[in-house]
Order: sequence, then structure tokens, then C-alpha cells
Amino acid sequence: MESELRGYAFMALVNMNTVLTYANGCGCAVGAFSVGNMEMIMGAVRAAEETGTPVIIQIAEKRMEHSPFHLMGPMMVSAAKKTAVDVCVHLDHGLTLECVDEALGYGFTSVMLDASLLPFEENITKTNEVIKKARKYGASVEAELGVVGGNEGDAAKHETTYTNPEKAREFTRRTGVDALAVAIGNAHGNYPVFPELRFDVLDKINKITGVPLVLHGGTGMTADMFKTAIKKGVRKINIATASFDALAKYAKIYCGSSKNPDYFTLSANMVDGVYGNVKKHIEIFNNS
Repeated sequence: MESELRGYAFMALVNMNTVLTYANGCGCAVGAFSVGNMEMIMGAVRAAEETGTPVIIQIAEKRMEHSPFHLMGPMMVSAAKKTAVDVCVHLDHGLTLECVDEALGYGFTSVMLDASLLPFEENITKTNEVIKKARKYGASVEAELGVVGGNEGDAAKHETTYTNPEKAREFTRRTGVDALAVAIGNAHGNYPVFPELRFDVLDKINKITGVPLVLHGGTGMTADMFKTAIKKGVRKINIATASFDALAKYAKIYCGSSKNPDYFTLSANMVDGVYGNVKKHIEIFNNS
């Protein structure tokens, strides 16, 4: 595998720090791909194995209304354990400590409690509480500072609040968080207008924190945007909407073209849709 040539040994289920170390060594970013059913997991894993690239598969708490955690959690962990490349299993945008506990109990190797809407001091307190829990399991922790726009599976629309670099330095110093999600004009979901990203803000955060940075809201960004973000310290990039859309598109095409659609072919087409989207983004994030 290409990554073995870089002196990197794969171990299947790993925590986020392991894949971030890989990304730092390669000067690339690891894709964090949201999943909502078995086919999405299969498509993401297939793309990771075919490209010989570690990935993160993740699920946000808001998605669990449609993808129950007691079903998705064990399936995600099981898939990672049986994969030929490193896979981190991550709780994205956890909203409650109870969900964090549940994720760690299932064997998730990375968790995020999104306290970005809370006051600064409260965000620090909540993040440190999560770090204390996660360390008992050997799991990594992501936090968010500033407010990423759009929505993460709920009806509420959040206006972007840019991450303050000085606050980011204080936040990372007082928490020791493993990765920090930042707001630089990015947003969840499909962009209604083309995003204008504040790479100057990103560059300053990177220089004064030295912590691996996370870019949420990757759907709809260009390859050049991703590559510029990677050069300025982004080591984890979240892709959700693009994969959900690809699955739905492939399912629609198959059902619309077949007189007698069957489940098994439908399932295979959904896997193909997610696989293609994940592989495309992996190649961009690898600077291929």
C-alpha cells in the first residue's frame, strides 16, 4: 500500500490521534465521512481499502433519529475492526454527555461534544469533562470553537461566528484537546451561495495553536479550497451531505431505470454511490 511506503503501519480500529499523526506526516488531511446506514459504512470502507488510506467514519447525535445509535454504533465499530486500513470511529456533534458515554461504551475511539454555542468558559469546562471521560477509554477528543454555519441535522440555522485565534490559543492550552474544529466561513449542508473562506484566520489559528484543525461543512467546496486549508493546518475534513446525496442519487437512478427493482441490487447501488463520493474526496485530501 502507498501508506506503507511512507513508513506507516495499519492496525484497523484506531483513535483519532493515530490518523492525525498519519496526516501530519503526509502533509494531507484525513476524510471524516458521516454514515447513516450499512451501505454508507460499506461504501466508505471500500474506498479506504482500495486507496490504502486511513479514514474516519462518524455519526452525529442529530442523525440518530433516523439512524438509531444502538444499531449504528456496534456496526460502525465492527466494520472498523475488520478493515485492512486504519479506521477511527467518531461521534460527531454530540449534544449530551449521555451520548458521549454511550459512544465510548460502544467502543468509539473518538468523541466530540459540541459546546460551541455555549459561553467560552462553559465550552472549556464541558470539553475538559469529556476529555476526562475519553482518556479512560484511550479515545481522542474533538471540540469546536466559533460557530460553523448551517445546521447539523436539525431545523435550527446557525449563523457563522468566526473563530478568534487568541481564544483558540487559550482554549487549546486550557483543554489539551486533540483536534479543534474552527469556523472560517464554512457551513453544514449544501451551500446556498459559494463560500468565501477566511484562510487568513485559519493560518493564524494554525500558527499560534499547533493543534490539528478540523474543517466541517466540506460538501460543495472545491479541490483548491481543500488543498489551501490543508496547507494551513487542517488535518480532518468532514463530509456528510455529499455522501447522503450520492446514495439517494444512485438509488433513484436504479429504481427509475428498472421495471422490477430488487433490494439487493438497490443496496449495491447505494454502496457504489457512497464509495464514489468517498474515493473522490480521499484523492483530493491526499493531494493526489
